[in-house]
Amino acid sequence: MQFLRADIPDVVIIDPQVFEDERGFFMETYQAMKFAEEDIKYNFVQDNHSRSKQRTLRGLHYQIHHVQGKLVRVVSGEIYDVSVDLRRSSLTFGKWVGLYLSGENKRQVWIPPGFAHGFYVVSERAEVLYKATDFYDPEAERTILWNDPTLHIQWPISQDQPPTLSTKDLSGKLFTEAEVFD
Repeated sequence: MQFLRADIPDVVIIDPQVFEDERGFFMETYQAMKFAEEDIKYNFVQDNHSRSKQRTLRGLHYQIHHVQGKLVRVVSGEIYDVSVDLRRSSLTFGKWVGLYLSGENKRQVWIPPGFAHGFYVVSERAEVLYKATDFYDPEAERTILWNDPTLHIQWPISQDQPPTLSTKDLSGKLFTEAEVFD
């Protein structure tokens, strides 16, 4: 595995080593010792799987309590994945990083606790898997508006085809009003 630091250094892009032949492929997606060598020393307690249609935008989600770190990958299709630093004491507070994850490129991204997360489905469908470091707690879940003017995230969205959003995502808070971490 190759571990690459994103523009926000705490966000880590992981390129797995893929062994491919005429039968298909094999790759290791997680190995605790290799992650620990990169200072990613968390226990994962929950695996999640979502499937979404093209132009679906999910996010920007986080939990104010039971704060989750996430290891995200796509098994089919393609998404534009976004992480936003919500740690007030961080030099990158309020900054975001976006990257394409797909079943084809097999990349993963480590998003540490203290970040909001969201993604936009670029392909016809996408299946996203992610491991979380704490359990889902609906009472602690928060949402920041995907199109917040302060964050100014450059989603790859066509002006004539707006994203499909859930009611929860439509009613997210502005970044300047959101609960953040110390």
